[in-house]
Amino acid sequence: WPDRLLAVTFTNKAAKEMRARVENLVGEDGQKMWVGTFHSTAVKILRREASRIGIVSSFVIFDEDDTRAALRRVLDELRLDPKRYPIGALSNAISQAKNELKGPNEYPNRSYADEVVRRVYESYQEVLRRSGGLDFDDLIMKLVELFNTDEEALAKWRDRFRHVLVDEYQDTNRAQYVLVNQLAQEHRNVVVVGDDDQSIYRFRGADVRNILDFRKDYPDAHVVRLEQNYRSSQAILDAAYSVIRSNPERAEKRLRTERAGGEKVMATQAYNEVEEAEFVADEIERLRRTEDRGYSSFAVLYRTNAQSRSFEDVLARRKIPYRLVGGIRFWAVSYTHLTLPTILRV
Repeated sequence: WPDRLLAVTFTNKAAKEMRARVENLVGEDGQKMWVGTFHSTAVKILRREASRIGIVSSFVIFDEDDTRAALRRVLDELRLDPKRYPIGALSNAISQAKNELKGPNEYPNRSYADEVVRRVYESYQEVLRRSGGLDFDDLIMKLVELFNTDEEALAKWRDRFRHVLVDEYQDTNRAQYVLVNQLAQEHRNVVVVGDDDQSIYRFRGADVRNILDFRKDYPDAHVVRLEQNYRSSQAILDAAYSVIRSNPERAEKRLRTERAGGEKVMATQAYNEVEEAEFVADEIERLRRTEDRGYSSFAVLYRTNAQSRSFEDVLARRKIPYRLVGGIRFWAVSYTHLTLPTILRV
């Protein structure tokens, strides 16, 4: 039955596309499936089962601004200096603890700084309780708590979701991993899709061991390797493999493509960010001369907004026009060129 199927992924956009594809394949019955993010799924269940764990079904969900405001209030109450204990760092520490299913009493006490986080965490949870609210990380933590403490509720939702499907499994954290296993442990009808080589969100709590250890948790699982790549040339795949194969924590796989050949990847090591930007500018000018390329043929990709300044400095000084995408230009310079190289944050 469609309403016995649960499919979860990480973004609302991905969930919306997933639902649309299912409905396109199977028709109106696809609307009965539970398709959503981990957090939206947790909200739907908690709204129905809130009274079982002592919260109101009309609980409000704290967003980032609400959390920061609550933490400022806590720091005032505890008479702690926000300059010494930045709210952003405290919020991240509490979020990480919740992702690992650790309450204030389970928070490690290795230093005075840890003790401060524990006290702030404890007071912050009290603010949430008095406000009738849960923050984003509470949603999954509270659902895991419900299933750990209420066998009737666990049996009900295990019976409801006879098949559990999880997208981007390499990005799951400890709380999400436990939740999936709580629901699937009995019927063991679980399908996960993911690639340990693409696990890049450790700083958000993602644990690559979840996918590496999947066959230990489910030794009878059938593994399907999707090793054909449709996007890149073989030269790109070979370069990527030569780097990732040195990672000791990975499942062995080798991507292939029908797009043979391709230009070789060139790697360079720069002394600093200025030398890196100079190299990029040199390459743009070299290829314009030797291959008669226009400025619009080039794109520069970087990781964080802070990295754009060095590229902008060098490009502006050398009078190379550019267009910044997904960020705010450091230099307020206007060019009238119609074909510009593009700098994009990725």
